[in-house]
Amino acid sequence: MSSKFTEYKGLDLPKIAVEIGKYWQEKDIFDKSVTTREGNKPYVFFEGPPSANGLPGVHHVLARAIKDIFPRYKTMKGFQVKRKAGWDTHGLPIELGVEKELGITKEDIGKTISVEDYNAACRKAVMRYTDVWNDLTQKMGYWVDMDNPYITYEPKYMESVWWLLKQIYDKKLLYKGYTIQPYSPKAGTGLSSHELNQPGTYQDVTDTTVVAQFKANESSLPSFLQNEGTIYFLAWTTTPWTLPSNTALTVGPKIDYVLVETYNQYTFEPINVILAKNLVGSQFDGKFNKVETKPELLDYKSGDKKIPFYVVKEFKGKDLVGITYEQLLPYTLPNDNPENAFRVISGDFVTTEDGTGIVHTAPTFGADDAMVAKQATPEVPPMLVKDENGNLVPLVDLQGKFRPEMGEFAGKYVKNEYYNDGEAPERSIDVELAIKLKEENKAFKVEKYKHSYPNCWRTDKPILYYPLDSWFIKVTDVKDKMFQLNETINWKPKSTGEGRFGNWLANANDWNLSRSRYWGIPLPIWRTEDGKEEICIGSVEELKAEMQKAISAGVLAKDIFEDFEVGNNSEDNYAKIDLHKNIVDEIVLVSPSGQPMKREADLIDVWFDSGSMPYAQWHYPFENKELIDENKSFPADFIAEGVDQTRGWFYTLHAIATMVFDSVAYKNVVSNGLVLDKNGQKMSKRLGNATDPFETLETYGADATRWYMIANANPWDNLKFDLDGIEEVKRKFFGTLYNTYSFFTLYTNLDGFNYSEADLPLEKRPEIDRWILSELHTLIQKVDEYYAEYEPTKAARAISDFTQDYLSNWYVRLSRRRFWKGDYQQDKVSAYQTLYTCMIAIAKLGAPIAPFFMDKLYLDLNSVTKKETFESVHLAEFPKFDASFVDKSLERKMEAAQTISSLVLSLRAKEKIKVRQPLQKIMIPIDSESQKEEILAVADLIKSEVNVKEIQVLDDASDILVKQIKPNFKVLGPRFGQDMKAVANVVNNFTADDIKKIEQKGILDVQINGKSITLERGDVEITSQDIEGWLVASQGALTVALDVTLTDELKKEGIARELVNRIQNLRKDSGYELTDRIVVQFQKDEQIINAINKNLDYIKTETLTEELEILEHLTNGIEVAFDDVNTKLFIKKV
Repeated sequence: MSSKFTEYKGLDLPKIAVEIGKYWQEKDIFDKSVTTREGNKPYVFFEGPPSANGLPGVHHVLARAIKDIFPRYKTMKGFQVKRKAGWDTHGLPIELGVEKELGITKEDIGKTISVEDYNAACRKAVMRYTDVWNDLTQKMGYWVDMDNPYITYEPKYMESVWWLLKQIYDKKLLYKGYTIQPYSPKAGTGLSSHELNQPGTYQDVTDTTVVAQFKANESSLPSFLQNEGTIYFLAWTTTPWTLPSNTALTVGPKIDYVLVETYNQYTFEPINVILAKNLVGSQFDGKFNKVETKPELLDYKSGDKKIPFYVVKEFKGKDLVGITYEQLLPYTLPNDNPENAFRVISGDFVTTEDGTGIVHTAPTFGADDAMVAKQATPEVPPMLVKDENGNLVPLVDLQGKFRPEMGEFAGKYVKNEYYNDGEAPERSIDVELAIKLKEENKAFKVEKYKHSYPNCWRTDKPILYYPLDSWFIKVTDVKDKMFQLNETINWKPKSTGEGRFGNWLANANDWNLSRSRYWGIPLPIWRTEDGKEEICIGSVEELKAEMQKAISAGVLAKDIFEDFEVGNNSEDNYAKIDLHKNIVDEIVLVSPSGQPMKREADLIDVWFDSGSMPYAQWHYPFENKELIDENKSFPADFIAEGVDQTRGWFYTLHAIATMVFDSVAYKNVVSNGLVLDKNGQKMSKRLGNATDPFETLETYGADATRWYMIANANPWDNLKFDLDGIEEVKRKFFGTLYNTYSFFTLYTNLDGFNYSEADLPLEKRPEIDRWILSELHTLIQKVDEYYAEYEPTKAARAISDFTQDYLSNWYVRLSRRRFWKGDYQQDKVSAYQTLYTCMIAIAKLGAPIAPFFMDKLYLDLNSVTKKETFESVHLAEFPKFDASFVDKSLERKMEAAQTISSLVLSLRAKEKIKVRQPLQKIMIPIDSESQKEEILAVADLIKSEVNVKEIQVLDDASDILVKQIKPNFKVLGPRFGQDMKAVANVVNNFTADDIKKIEQKGILDVQINGKSITLERGDVEITSQDIEGWLVASQGALTVALDVTLTDELKKEGIARELVNRIQNLRKDSGYELTDRIVVQFQKDEQIINAINKNLDYIKTETLTEELEILEHLTNGIEVAFDDVNTKLFIKKV
C-alpha cells in the first residue's frame, strides 16, 4: 500500500492513455467488466459493423465514443454488458474497391477473372485494415470484444441469414417482380429505395432539358382540332436520353389545355402547339409576346426580337385522349404491339406545377410511366427490343450505353458521368439529341435546368430508373406494424424517430432485395426454368437433404458439402463449407415434378446482412437459441450510429425484427450527426480539411478528444470539429481537475493523510464542506438521470461545470487556508475527506466519457486509501445519490454568495481595482426576510472573497438605487407586431414598483388596447443608475452597489497585501518548503513604511516571517514595483 499520493510534474493525457491502456490489458479489465457482473441483469448492446476495407476517420471516434459511454455506465450500474464486435464484409464498397485494384469492371468477372478468384480477392481485401481499426479501438478506449467478432462472410453467419430469409419466404413476403427500379450502371446492380435515400444521394445538377414537339397525326384529331393546320403536343423532359424510348404522352383528364399559334424559335417555322393553359406564361416567357389578333401574329418576320403567340382555343385533357402522333425519334419500334404506341393517354398524376402539363411517357424508364401505360386501354407497350439472345431489353444497356438500334448514338453512354476520367465527350447525349431535335423542328425550347437527381450511394454516379427482374420483400404488407412498433422506441433525438424514420416507414415501398453482384450472400432460392416451381433453403442441413434428392434424380453429380457433419456446430466443421456464389451456383436441385432447379443468380442486399446481426452473430437458431428466444440478447437496449442509418442499418434491423419476430430490434437508439470541419464544411480528403484521428489522439489524448466531442454538441447535432476546442477542454476541464488533484496531494502528503480516520459526520463538518457535498449529490442525481436518458452532453457539461465553478473556483479557493494552515485537526481532516470524496465521485461520474484519465485519477486516489477493492473505476459502482446530503437552503445561500461575488469582481475589473486592494462596503437591496438571512449567513464568505470590509443589506433601496427600464424592440416587434408601439409606451411609463415586479417574477400582466397581455423579462431592458462614488451591477433580480472610494487606510492595507503576494511568489521561486520560516528585507520606500507598520502582524503571519526589516539600501534581492511603490525585496531561511 502506497503511503503517499502520486504527484506529477504536468498533465500528459496521451501518456496517461497509453499507461492505463496497458494496465487494462495486463489486468484483463474489459474481460472482468463482463465476468464480475455474471448473473446480473443483461444490458444488450448491438455493434453496427464497420467495413474494414476502408480506413477509419475522426467521425468514427465520435460514433464509437457514443457507443462506449452507455455500456460503461450500465456496467457501473451493475448490469452485465456483452459487447460483440463485428465486421461488415460484403457488398458494393468491397467489390468496387477490388475492381479498381484489379483494373477490371463488373463485365470482366467470369471472363478475364473467374468468380472464384474475384471472390477470393474480395475476401482478402475486406479485412485489410483490421489492424488499423483495432488500433483505433484501443487508442480511443472503446471497449468491444474484438477477439470474437461476428464476420458476415463466415458460413455460420450466412446460414442464419438464409434461415431469416426462409421465414420471410414462408410468410409469403418474398416475391419476384419485373418493375422499374433504381439502377446503378457504374456498380452494375439495382438499388433499394432506402439506399436511394441515403444522405447525400440526391444532388443538385444542371442538365440540358428539352420541350419537345410531338407531331399529331391529323387523321386522329377530334373535330374541334380539325382544319387548324399541323398540330404539335409540347412535352418537357429533364432526361432527353429517354426520348427515343417514348411510346405515349400523358395528359390530366381534368386539366384545361389550349391550342396556341406561334413560331418555332429555332427554325422560325409557323407552328400550332398544345399545352396546359396554366403553363402558357412560363413556356412563352422571355422572347415571346402574346397578341390578341391573327393579323398581329402574321406580321412576324424572322429576326424580330419578339415572337408573337396567339391562343386559339381551350379544351379539357379528356378530349385529347386517343389522339396519335408521329414517333419523335424513329430509330426502332417496340417489339410487342407497336400499333398501340405513340398515342395520348390519361393519367391522374399529371400536374401543372412545371413543364407543359403533358408528360413524355417512357414506360421502360419510369415507374409512373409504366403504371399509366399498363392502365391504358389498350396497353401502351414499353420500348423493348430483342437482344442477340432473344431477350427483350431496353434501348440502354446495363452499362448505361445506347444499344446498336440507336444508330449514330449507339455505344455512347447516356450520362457523361459514366465515362472514365478524361474520356467524356464535350457534348453529352442530352446535348446531341437536343441539337438534332432543333434541326428537325422538333424542339420548342432547349435550356439548362438545375434540379435534384439521385446518385448511387457508393459510386457517387447518377442512377437510372431501369426495368429489372428482382426479388422483393413485401414491406408494404408489414409497414403498419413497423410504424406501430417504432412508436415504442426511444429515439434520440425524438424528431428523427417521428419524422425522418417514422415518415419513411409510413410511406415504405417494397424492398428490392436483389443485387446483380458476386461478393455477398446468395439468395437461397432455387427455381425451375419456367419459374413454376421453386424452393427456399433455410439451412445447410436442408440444402444437403435437397442435394441428396438431386443426386438420386440424376441432376447433381455429388453432394459438394459431403464432409460437412449436420448437427456439429464446431468451427472446424463449418470451415469445410462456403456458401458464396461461386460455390452454391454449382448446385442443381430437383423440383417435386422432377425438373432441375438452378439458384436464382442474384445476391441479397448487403443491408440485409447487417440487419440480421442480432441473430446471425449468435448463429441463431442453430446455436444459442435461448439468447433470442428468452430475450437475453434481444432486443437491444441500446444502439447508436450515424443519422444516415435511418435508411440503412436502423431500417433493416427494424424491418427484419418486425417480419420475423413481430418485435422491435432495439429499444433505445442514438442517431448521431455529422462531424464537420470548424467552418461547418463536410470533411473530405479532396477538400484537404479531413482530420487524422490517430494524430488527434496522439496529440491531445483520447480523453480530451472524447470529452470535447460529447460536451461540445448533442450527439445528434452536427459537430463543428475544431482542434482548438480540444485544447480548451484539456486546459479548462482536465487541467482544472489535475490542478485540484495536485493541490490535494501537495498538502495531504505533508500531513500523511490516507483516509484512515472515520468519516466525519455531516453535522460536524464546516458549512463550506456541507455545501460542496450537497452540490456533489445534486450532481450525482443529475448525471445519473442524464446517462439513463441518453443525454451524455448534459452529463459532461454538468460534471465540467461542477469541477470548474464549484469545486475549483469556489470550494478549493475558499478552503485553501484550511489545507496549508494549522495543525492536523478535525477541520483539516474534514477538508481532506470532503475534497477526496468529490474527486473520487468525479472520477466515477466522468469515467464513461473519459475512461483513461478518470481511471488514473481513481487508481491514484484509491491506491493510498484502499477504501474500495475494485481494480478499476470501470469495475466500481456508480455513485449513489443520498438525499440526506442535500441542503437546498445552503445551495441557495452559496449561489447568492457566488452571484454577489461575481458581480462585485466584475465591477472591480471594470474600474481596474485589484482584488488585493480592500474596499469598504457593498450594498445589496433585498425584497424578503429570507433573502436577507441567506445573504447575511454568507456575508463573511463574500467579504473575504471580494475583499470588502462590510456588507449592508437594504430593505428599501429606492432612494439610493434607481432602476431604469426601456423596451427591447428586437423582441417586442416579432411578438406584438402592430401593438408594439402601445406596449413600448406602457413600458416607458412603468413605476419603480412595476420594474421590481417584472424583475423579480420574470413576468408582468399589462393592459394594451383593451386586452391583457403578459410581458416577459426578455421584453424589457433594466439597468441601474450609478451613484457617485459607487458602482452598480445587476444579475436577474439581484443588484449590488460597490463603494469604490479609497481611503488612506484601505490603500495601506492594499500595499500590504501586494507585498505578501510578492513574498509568497519569491518563496515559491526559491524552492522553499511550505513550513520554512524566513527573514524578510525591504529597501526603504516611503509608500511601504506606513503600510508595513500598520499591517506587520498580518504580513508576518501570512508569510511565516520571523523578522522583517526595512533597510536604507539593499544590494541583493528582486525589484518590486507596483502603483506608486518602488522597492527591493530579499528573503532568506531562518
